[in-house]
Amino acid sequence: MVTGKDRQKQLAREHYRRQMQARVERQKKTRRNAVIGTSVAVVVVIGAVVAATTLLGRKDSATTASAASPAPSASAAAAADPKPYDPSTGTCGYVADKGSGQVKDVGMPPAKVSTAPATMTIKTNLGDIVATLDSSKAPCTVNSFKFLASKDYFDDTHCHRMGTSFPILQCGDPLAKADGKNPTDGQGGPGYRFANENLTGAKYTRGVIAMANSGPNTNGSQFFIVFGDTGLTPDYTPFGTVTKGLEILDKVAKKGVIAGPAGDGTGAPKQPVIIKDVTITSKS
Repeated sequence: MVTGKDRQKQLAREHYRRQMQARVERQKKTRRNAVIGTSVAVVVVIGAVVAATTLLGRKDSATTASAASPAPSASAAAAADPKPYDPSTGTCGYVADKGSGQVKDVGMPPAKVSTAPATMTIKTNLGDIVATLDSSKAPCTVNSFKFLASKDYFDDTHCHRMGTSFPILQCGDPLAKADGKNPTDGQGGPGYRFANENLTGAKYTRGVIAMANSGPNTNGSQFFIVFGDTGLTPDYTPFGTVTKGLEILDKVAKKGVIAGPAGDGTGAPKQPVIIKDVTITSKS
């Protein structure tokens, strides 16, 4: 027997497919405009079952976008492609991307990386969120986070996007105001980008931390934490799993979001989530 809950899940899946198709069409249009030199913000909003995001991309083009997906807003992609992790040399190829939106420039991560297990603690105004990081499967991503954390890049930054039906919290834009009014929320980044990692078989279930992006190999500093089941396609680098603090997101979600112009059910959380500090420790 088909229950009301089953029907709701089916409708959510159908809605998500429509959202993702709309996202693809928007990206095609953006690429066409970029070819003729127009700097267009990519709308990759926090994707989800009911809406998708920069989660998938540097999330927020969310404030100006109409589809949901975890991606940050971005302008035309840089010409050079970042190189993935090379196990023979133990290096990653980060590339400059100064035209990717609002930049907080703290330099470039070192090319040499470590694949040792690591633990990340995100201190917020509401408590600590602790996660194990998978350096062996996402070495370039974890190395970037270590570098940014060492530069206090995330200190006193606002998580600018949340979905309730689409259970993700997106953070990592160092210039976001998360007030539901700032048009550049979701466009911030570190001025460099790096390749996607760990996508084979990727699933975005409760506790997963993944990179937001605005297309393949456009990872910067924006990331999202999943506190439900999103049903996202494997397009966003998963690099860790929360071991403590998910109840913080559950409580924030219950407070609701400030509806954005996209009308996709995502927006700045009504209960502000402010990252006070990020620390990462590695096991030798």
